[in-house]
Amino acid sequence: MDRTLIQELLEVVEQAAIASARLTGLGKKDEADAAAVEAMRTRMGSIAMQGRIVIGEGERDEAPMLYIGEEVGSGTGPGVDFAVDPCEGTNLCANAQDGSMAVLAASDRGGLFYAPDFYMKKLAAPPAAKGKVDIRKSATENIAILSECLGVPASDLTIVVMDRARHKSLIAEIRATGARVKPISDGDVQAAIACGFAGTGTHCLMGIGAAPEGVISAAALRALGGHFQGQLVYDPAIAQTSEWADYTKEGNIARLNEMGITDVDKVYEAEELASGENVVFAGSGITPGLLFKGVVFEADCTRTSSLIISTLDRSARFTDTVHIKEGAKSIALR
Repeated sequence: MDRTLIQELLEVVEQAAIASARLTGLGKKDEADAAAVEAMRTRMGSIAMQGRIVIGEGERDEAPMLYIGEEVGSGTGPGVDFAVDPCEGTNLCANAQDGSMAVLAASDRGGLFYAPDFYMKKLAAPPAAKGKVDIRKSATENIAILSECLGVPASDLTIVVMDRARHKSLIAEIRATGARVKPISDGDVQAAIACGFAGTGTHCLMGIGAAPEGVISAAALRALGGHFQGQLVYDPAIAQTSEWADYTKEGNIARLNEMGITDVDKVYEAEELASGENVVFAGSGITPGLLFKGVVFEADCTRTSSLIISTLDRSARFTDTVHIKEGAKSIALR
């Protein structure tokens, strides 16, 4: 990968965000996702690269586009692996709620962990706490460490947790330390990345979410120098989701073994989930959120708010783009 790819990836997530945003608030989450997928794939197809989807919309027989293993790009140029989520937070988009975005992570070939469609216990924290907090410690211990690293009392810390029944005891433990809990219904990628920036009001992400999104979060936090760890969850009793109603712990372990994952309890560091020499994260807001404004449609233009984080030049670029419509007569500065 090289720096010329950064602008291309920015446009990829911008186009996906715009396509999905046209359906914001209409209650059509599947249609919003499909629109984002098509727009992302179309723009990827024009890039001079040998791209490959390693985390996408599902297996080949489950997804018509951006399926796992699909080749994208012109077929010439650098080899690039992608983890994509064209409409992260489809429910948020469908209901016009904050936090939905178009997102991807890119790395050199073999540089992204192939995360199975499982759940993952996650811990995200600021750069100051990198290597000090640990997913194997209790929430109480990690909050004490985080408090010391940031030089603030626990009562000034805000911990983001997915609003799920499985997190009832975790939320109670966090609140017992004096820290605040911010429950979210969906979209933990943006919450994880927000931990890497001071001033977002988000200091840590704890709890269980989808494993594929964990790889995207890890790529962004690795590029930022933040802390991210993930541990696969295979026990239905811990995941507590209706999707696994007919699954067993033993069956899930067997599935992981078949995928080549023999150490099912391994704790993955950000540098293992996104291990490539070069790593790029790209995201564009569909609805407003912790890091982005949402897409805004105006008479003569469309406005997008995006973020690119890259190890290629150790940068984090917040980009507001004005997409000017043909025949535009008046473009407001803001």
